[in-house]
Amino acid sequence: METKELDNEYVAHSYGRFNTALSKGKGSTVYDESGKEYIDFGSGIGVTAFGLCDNEWKAAVEMQLDKMQHVSNLYYTEPCAKLAKMLCDKTDMKKVFFANSGAEANEGAIKFARKYSYDKYGDGRSTIITLVNSFHGRTITTLAATGQDTFHTVFGPFTPGFKYCPANDIEKLNEMATDDVCAIMFECVQGEGGVNNLDYDFVKAIEKLANEKDILMVVDEVQTGNGRTGRYFAYENFDIKPDIVSTAKGLAGGLPMGAVLFGEKLKDTVTPGSHGSTFGGNPVCAAGAISIVSRIDDEFLKSVREKSEYIKKYLMNIKGVKSVSGMGLMLGVEIEKDAKEVANECLENGLLVLTAKTKVRLLPALNISFCELERGLKILKEVIEK
Repeated sequence: METKELDNEYVAHSYGRFNTALSKGKGSTVYDESGKEYIDFGSGIGVTAFGLCDNEWKAAVEMQLDKMQHVSNLYYTEPCAKLAKMLCDKTDMKKVFFANSGAEANEGAIKFARKYSYDKYGDGRSTIITLVNSFHGRTITTLAATGQDTFHTVFGPFTPGFKYCPANDIEKLNEMATDDVCAIMFECVQGEGGVNNLDYDFVKAIEKLANEKDILMVVDEVQTGNGRTGRYFAYENFDIKPDIVSTAKGLAGGLPMGAVLFGEKLKDTVTPGSHGSTFGGNPVCAAGAISIVSRIDDEFLKSVREKSEYIKKYLMNIKGVKSVSGMGLMLGVEIEKDAKEVANECLENGLLVLTAKTKVRLLPALNISFCELERGLKILKEVIEK
């Protein structure tokens, strides 16, 4: 029985898969089981930051596998501790909690925003403002945090304590920042919600409220983090210093890892027994992450920004492209055609792209070569202009 038949027979149908079974790849070139070649502009939804089977990442993972794959968080391990220090050094955050996914990282961010407020103010100050069209995960609580009605249907009752502000609406934000609010949680570029950029002034308005009312700034960097927008974290584009940052996706280069970073205010909020994860900080995942994080330096980030400008300029010269949103190598392409149809046609022509709402979404590996980039853009152009 072929892979697709096996999958359809035995895997729970929670995904609308593209009609191909991928089998191997290198860098940003991937092959299906028939040997057909594709250029990858999706990187596993922003996960394989340095492409497929990156040599340095693979060597780091294999070296750790020869030592130990897991021992639990009842013991200290060097990869976990070393990675936490690297993340704090890059961001000036103070402490890190490791999880296994973006949803888990956001759960941790929500829990400790509320714990900080409870420890300091007591009951009655637990509401978190999130944004309309946000996406924070698929657990019951992160679905509740997600500001899209389509996710608030069959899985109720949902965790209470969230209210949703239209993105970039400063007046509404100020109105919603009542005395029961402990935090404002946001993505600087909304990914699943349509690759929507927040306005600089709106983010600064969040910062102003946070300073005035001791409301925590919680930035969801699950998709935007680890170099994706041309800065290590997207919030750096807005000149703010969050209290809590969640991240995942590109952190460990393809291994499951999430992290919650805590600033000065919250460095002592996490206490023994207040949270945990059996696999969090796993030494193999941490070793893979160290190989990724160590290479995302200023020069590398500059190359991400240069590729971004190249892609945007190319896209805006394609007939049928209406606009391009996003930052760095997280781009949303608004087109005159149906985005899902374009994605499927691209697949047929040897290019993997994603969608977000009505846009074609591009999340290529951060180190994609210009040769692969040009080949992929040529296919995208031909499909859009067809």
